[in-house]
Amino acid sequence: MATKRTTTKAPPPAPVPVEPAPCQPCGGTGNVAITVRVGRKRRPVGQQDGLCLNCLGEGTDPDA
Repeated sequence: MATKRTTTKAPPPAPVPVEPAPCQPCGGTGNVAITVRVGRKRRPVGQQDGLCLNCLGEGTDPDA
């Protein structure tokens, strides 16, 4: 008759949650500055917030 094991293996350690890297163009905010242009000569008059097209407003790096 075979002997039974009385010891058990220790469970593997829980994985550490990894923070996603922030997006480079927007710095993790999801917004980037867009230049506003007016007139026929398209002169710049200011800036407004626009959606970051790299991360689509999430603020995390899509390649991570």
